[in-house]
Amino acid sequence: MTSIRIIPCLDIRDGRVVKGTQFVNIRDAGDPIELAKYYNDQGADELVFLDITASHERRETVAELASRVAEQIFIPFTVGGGISEADQIREILLAGADKVSLNTAAVNNPALIEESSRRYGAQCIVCAIDAKQTGDSWEVYLHGGRTATGLDAVEWAQEAVRLGAGEILLTSMDQDGARDGYDLALTRAISTSVGVPVIASGGAGTAQHLVDAVEKGKADAVLLAGILHDGVSTVHGLKEEMAAAGVPVRL
Repeated sequence: MTSIRIIPCLDIRDGRVVKGTQFVNIRDAGDPIELAKYYNDQGADELVFLDITASHERRETVAELASRVAEQIFIPFTVGGGISEADQIREILLAGADKVSLNTAAVNNPALIEESSRRYGAQCIVCAIDAKQTGDSWEVYLHGGRTATGLDAVEWAQEAVRLGAGEILLTSMDQDGARDGYDLALTRAISTSVGVPVIASGGAGTAQHLVDAVEKGKADAVLLAGILHDGVSTVHGLKEEMAAAGVPVRL
């Protein structure tokens, strides 16, 4: 098994890192550049920056954040939020980001995945999926969890990969911020149905939750935010616990 990636997520609103629970009750968590440097030094494998209001408020994501981050850290990072055109992706990649995350725009215009993957390579295109359980399945939501789509999350993940997405960033809205574990059934359903890496997101509270996401959910990477931003855990500490549990990580 390849090493499991530990990826801190920095949700950005009005230039600040914020954290919420189930996409609401948002609170301030710090400066994005300072936190990026902190997690870089802790041994994070990658970082993800998501502007959580860009699509909802129809603001464009600019390359400025990517440029500032690239000057300070030396690990791969992904930028998402408000991206709706392939030329915007080019600008963000040229500014220093390694990948872009598409969510709302990808659902509204699936051809964007195909065009972007063809122009920049599948390895640069992450399809972010925010899913909420509905009966025995999961529905895709847009605009930071504000808009239901009627799309089945597993089917949409498969379609996104077919169009050229090189990775899936999967967030359980039900578990987001709860810190009682990832939605393992959702994670496993998508991880076993696509042939690209899946990043589990939403619900991390302990190192065991990360282990479960890998061993039971079949995730290739784990995204986490609150327990790091609040100082409950550190990247290095979590990696040590995961390694002790037999999960391969880069120490």
